[in-house]
Amino acid sequence: MAADDRLEDDELARRLRDAHRRVRMLPADRRERLARRYLAICDLAKHDRERAAMRLEAFLRALDEAFDTPRNEENPLGD
Repeated sequence: MAADDRLEDDELARRLRDAHRRVRMLPADRRERLARRYLAICDLAKHDRERAAMRLEAFLRALDEAFDTPRNEENPLGD
């Protein structure tokens, strides 16, 4: 394994840990389904890190979109 490969692996590991933290903080009714999806990505990372990174990126985007808080007039930009 080259040193550059290890840096990429560390980045994937860091992003997987961040995703785990986010899933763990979700309400129970949403957490179960997303936890299964997260575990599938972790399993894939053992065999194909490149595909796992792509699936993790899509997973994180979906998390961002699904749980984005809508802005209303009481919350000015920047808050």
